[in-house]
Amino acid sequence: MGIFGRHPSPPADGAKPTIVVVHGAFADATAFGDVAARLIGDGFPVMAVANPLRDLHGDAAYVRSVLDTVAGPVVLVGHSYAGSVITQAAAGAGNVKALVYVAAFIPQAGESSAELNGRYPGSQLTPDNLILVPTPDGRTDLYIKPERYEEVYAGGLSAEQVRIAAFAQRPITSEALGGVVSEVPADDLPKWQVVATEDHAVPAELQRSLADRAGAKIIEADCGHDVAAARPEQVIEAVLAAAAA
Repeated sequence: MGIFGRHPSPPADGAKPTIVVVHGAFADATAFGDVAARLIGDGFPVMAVANPLRDLHGDAAYVRSVLDTVAGPVVLVGHSYAGSVITQAAAGAGNVKALVYVAAFIPQAGESSAELNGRYPGSQLTPDNLILVPTPDGRTDLYIKPERYEEVYAGGLSAEQVRIAAFAQRPITSEALGGVVSEVPADDLPKWQVVATEDHAVPAELQRSLADRAGAKIIEADCGHDVAAARPEQVIEAVLAAAAA
C-alpha cells in the first residue's frame, strides 16, 4: 500500500500493527515521508491522517473515525499539536496498543496545547513570528512567517526542505490550540516521546516534563520541531519500540 493509503488490508493473526501517523500544525503528512517509507519497507501497514487542524474535538473525532476502519492493533503517532489530538482520540479506542509522541503535547484531562506551551520559556510561536488570518466562520488561522520558518520550526532541515515546508505549511486555528482535552487513555497504555532538543516551537524542557509525568519513554533527537523530517531515525526507533511493546 502507499504511504497515504486509508484502508490497509485486515491483518492476519500475529501480523504487525498498523502505524497511524497524525501530523501537527504548520505541516502536513509529507513530513513523515521518510519514516513511512522505512516502516513500509519493514512490512508495516502505514496510514497518514490529514489532520483538519480546526478544533481539538473535531480533529480527534476525525482521527478516531480513521482508527475505527483499522482491523488489528494500532500504534498511534502524533506530532506537536497532534499529541493532544491522539490523546483524545485514543481514549476508549480498543485497538490502540501504544502511543508515540513526536515533540508533542501529552495532556491530561482539562489541559490544552496552548496552555501547556506557556508553562516553560523558549517557544518562538509568538505574535511577531506568526501571520493571523480571520476565517469565514469566525476563527483565526495561524501561519508561521516564511522567513521565520526555519528558526521557529525547521531546525535541522536543508535550505530546500525549509523552503518547500514553509510554502506547503497548513494553518491551525487558535481555537484548536486552545481546545481542552476531555478524555485520556488508560495510564498503562505504553507511550514514547521523541524529544527535539533544539526545539524553538515546543520547548524541549516541556516535552521531557510531560513525558516524565505520563510515564513515557524518551528518545532524544538533536534538531528543531520538525523531527520526522529532520531526524527520521529517532522517530522510527520509537515506533519500532512501540510496535514491539
